[in-house]
Amino acid sequence: MKQIATVLFLCFATSFSFAQNEGDQFFAEGIVHEIHLDFLQLGYWDSLVANKPSETYMKCDVTIDGTLYPDTGVRFKGNSSYNGPGQKKPFKLDLAEFVDDQKHDGLKQFSLNNGFKDPSFLREKLALDFMNQHGIAAPRCTFSRLYLNGVYWGLYAVVEDIGKTFLSQHFGNNDGNLFKGDPHGSLTWKGDQQANYLGDYELKTNEDLNDWSDLIALLDALNNSPASDLPTALAARFNLDGWYGHWVAHSLFVNLDSYVGSGHNYYLYHNEDTDRFEFIAWDENEAFGNFKMMLSQQQILSLPYTHIPQPFNQRPLMNRLLQDATLKQTYTDRYCELLPYFTNEAFDGRIDSLADLIRPHVYEDTKKTYTNEQFEQNLSQDVNLPSPNGPMVVSGLKSFISARRAALEQQLAASCAVSAVGNPKLKSAITLFPNPSTGQFFIENNDGISVELGLFDLSGKQLGAWQGMPSKERLEWPAPLAAGLYLLKIQDENGAISIKRLVVTRD
Repeated sequence: MKQIATVLFLCFATSFSFAQNEGDQFFAEGIVHEIHLDFLQLGYWDSLVANKPSETYMKCDVTIDGTLYPDTGVRFKGNSSYNGPGQKKPFKLDLAEFVDDQKHDGLKQFSLNNGFKDPSFLREKLALDFMNQHGIAAPRCTFSRLYLNGVYWGLYAVVEDIGKTFLSQHFGNNDGNLFKGDPHGSLTWKGDQQANYLGDYELKTNEDLNDWSDLIALLDALNNSPASDLPTALAARFNLDGWYGHWVAHSLFVNLDSYVGSGHNYYLYHNEDTDRFEFIAWDENEAFGNFKMMLSQQQILSLPYTHIPQPFNQRPLMNRLLQDATLKQTYTDRYCELLPYFTNEAFDGRIDSLADLIRPHVYEDTKKTYTNEQFEQNLSQDVNLPSPNGPMVVSGLKSFISARRAALEQQLAASCAVSAVGNPKLKSAITLFPNPSTGQFFIENNDGISVELGLFDLSGKQLGAWQGMPSKERLEWPAPLAAGLYLLKIQDENGAISIKRLVVTRD
C-alpha cells in the first residue's frame, strides 16, 4: 500500500455514528408509501382548479404512512402533466404552509407527479437515481399510493423539494439566492437591468431583498467574456464541474425538456461558501427521449452528444463551452466517465426490481393514462400512442438504453475507451461517515478489492489521494475541511469509476 497524500493517514477507530439526513427514511429503497388527502370542503376539486393559476395552497388534512399532518397546504402543479386528459393531476404538498415548521422525516414539501407520458412509471425515478449516484445535484424520488377523501387516486412518483433543506444537505449552506430557470431560463444576455429577466426566472429565496445582481453577473460572464477569458471568468462564478455532470446526464437520457433542449426546468443556487452558482436538476419525467422537439425516434436515439437546439446562441452554456477546445474536452472527459454506467447490465435488473415493487399498485390504478399491458411492454419495448400530430413513440426503457448506448459508443470511439460497467458494488462498498460532517470524517473500504481514491473540491483541486487502499481499511481525514461540497472519486482495479458526495456543514 502506497500513500500519495500526506493529509490522509490510517486510523483504526472502532466507534462512530452514521449521520441521518432529512428524508433518508422517506426516500429509502424498496418502499411504496401511502399519502391520504382529506378535504373538508365539499367543492374542493373546483377550488383546486381555481387556485392553479396563482399557485395558491388550500388547507387539507394529510396523512403520510399513518402520521396525520393537519392543515397542510395542497395545490395542483405542472403544465403539460396537469393539462393531460383524466382526473389524475399532479399535486404539490407543503406541510408548513399553514402550520409552522410541520415536517415529515425533516421535510416540508413534496411534489406528487402523475406519470404523464410514461407508461412505465419509472422514467423520473431512474434518471434522478442515476444523477444522485454520480454526485450530480438532483432531488430524490420515491413512490406513493395517493388517496383523495378515501378514494385510491393512483400511484404517484414523489419528488423531493428544492429548498433550504436540500441546499444544506448538498452544499452546506442555504442562505444564497436560489433561482428557478423557468419559464424561459435560456441564460442569454438581455442587458444589466433586473427587470429584463423577471419574466424568465423565478427567485425562490431572499424574495424580500430581491437582488438579482449575482445572476446578472453570471450571465454577463457567460455571454460577454472574450473567448480567451471565458474559462477563467465563468469558473469564477459558476461550478463548471457540476454543470458537466448535468449536461452529460441529460444527453445520456435525452431529456430535452431541460436546459439542453427547451431551455428550462432547472435551479441555480448561489453557493455562499464558494461564491459560485450551482446547477440543480428538476423535472425529469421526460427522460428516455419522451420530449421530441420535432425530432424523429431515430434522431432521438442517435442524438449527438454535442447537440444544441437551434438557434445555437440561445443556449450559451453549451454553445460557448463547445467553442473552447479545453472546455469541450473537459465535457467529453466527463462523458467518458459516466458512459460506462449507462448500460443494460447496469439498468435492466434495476428496472425489473422497481417494476416488481410498483406492479400491484400500477394494476390497481384505474385513473392512469395507460393500460397494464402498456406498462409491461414499455419496460423493454416501444409503445406507440395516438396523438393530435400522429402516432407518438414512447421508447421502451431497456431498448432505449441499448440503442442510445450503441450510438454514443460510435460517437465517442475516438475520444474515450468505452468499457462495460465495472463492479456494481463499488460505490456502496466505500463508506464516508459522518456525512454530512463538520469537517473531519472517515473513509472505509468494505469491498474485497483494492481501490484508488481521490478527494476533490468543486474547483477540481485534488486535496488528497490514496492508491491501493485494501479491503477493510479505514482512513481518517485529520484536518477539518471548510464548509461546502466535496467529491470522492473511486476507481477499482478494472478502471471503473464512481463518485461519492461529501457535505461539510458549519459547526
